Amino acid sequence: MLDIKFIRENIDIIKDGARKKHIDFDVDELVKADDERKAFLLETEELKAKQNKLSEEVSRTQDATERTRLISEIQPLKEELKTKEEKLKEVMQNWQSLMLQVPNIPDMSVPEGKDDEDNVEVKTWGDKTEFNFTAKDHMEIMKGLDMVDFERGSKVHGFRGYYLKNDAVRLSFAIWQYALDFFGEKGLDPMIVPAIVKRGNLYGTGHLPTEAEDLYETQDNDYLSGTAEVSTMGYFADEVIDFKNGDKKLLSFSPCYRREAGSYGKDTKGLIRVHEFYKWEQVILCPADHQKTVEYHEWLTENTEEFIESLGIPYHRVINCGGDLGLGQVKKYDIELWVPGEQKYREIGSASYFHDFQTRRFNIKYKDTDGKLKFAHSLNNTAIPTPRILVSLVENFQQEGGSVKIPEVLQKYIGKEIITKN
Repeated sequence: MLDIKFIRENIDIIKDGARKKHIDFDVDELVKADDERKAFLLETEELKAKQNKLSEEVSRTQDATERTRLISEIQPLKEELKTKEEKLKEVMQNWQSLMLQVPNIPDMSVPEGKDDEDNVEVKTWGDKTEFNFTAKDHMEIMKGLDMVDFERGSKVHGFRGYYLKNDAVRLSFAIWQYALDFFGEKGLDPMIVPAIVKRGNLYGTGHLPTEAEDLYETQDNDYLSGTAEVSTMGYFADEVIDFKNGDKKLLSFSPCYRREAGSYGKDTKGLIRVHEFYKWEQVILCPADHQKTVEYHEWLTENTEEFIESLGIPYHRVINCGGDLGLGQVKKYDIELWVPGEQKYREIGSASYFHDFQTRRFNIKYKDTDGKLKFAHSLNNTAIPTPRILVSLVENFQQEGGSVKIPEVLQKYIGKEIITKN
């Protein structure tokens, strides 16, 4: 959420930001709603002041006739105030709804573009894997090694259902444990966070109102979160953070749920796009310093890249174009791993910063060196998700005959060097 004073003083910038993000938002409508809000607030406060003044006069007067006259003046004021307050409630609801739709302003370095096809490659690492035998995709490899069952997954869960089995389970736990060790050495503190969250937390991170169709809602009007970022940010809601002992650097783990409603017909087979998965998420809260935030953004990105490099999987990094940014993101990188079966890179994680967009919604503040309260800055980046990482891992490390070599850094966690059919 942006400050309304900033919005009113920078209308053209807000309009250009919405244009660049390809978000349909009418800032003029918001300004009109804000004018109405301020007018009703003023009228309501004037009526309250008048009513209070008359009430004080009633309490001071000793004359019964005068008291009766004053009371008779108060009654219509009460009725008028009640009507104004009811109208003000409607006006405030409309204003708040519009405020939640204001897109954050993308950084100047964000390229123009409509969707992910217009993202710009800025880095590549590793040679694209080639084989001297007929390679298989992850579904065929994992089925052959009894690591996955899609048929029973569909029977029990439905579309996009899956069961991980045997060495796929062991490999997943190995990746989680290695990630805990790897990112812990970077100075991130681990947390396991709730996956069921109240609606307000999703408004706080900016996933609502724009991503409602992609969320699972419970019968209690709560939601199943699609990322640990939501609960992690909610952890600090309505608090004043003390940064004297360092910025908040967290590594949060949770199950994640996404309906993938906006991806109908995409990646209908395999483990690329599923409804339920697990994810380690990096989250940072820091003072409101743009340069420091930019440095953290690069640092978070490099953390994940170093993790992928240690596994030995080829990848590239892209800077997301305006049309591929979310409502609150100022800038975002996608890290995409090479998938030999598709002969293309596929996203494994995104690194984003928001300035104070999220913290304003969550009311997360800190005291600066002058003792003044300010809204903190927030950033996040995927550390690693499972089972999606298994797609690139088994395809890039497949051996002739259908076995899979385990990356060296994971071998001590899983207790073997190669996965073979039992």
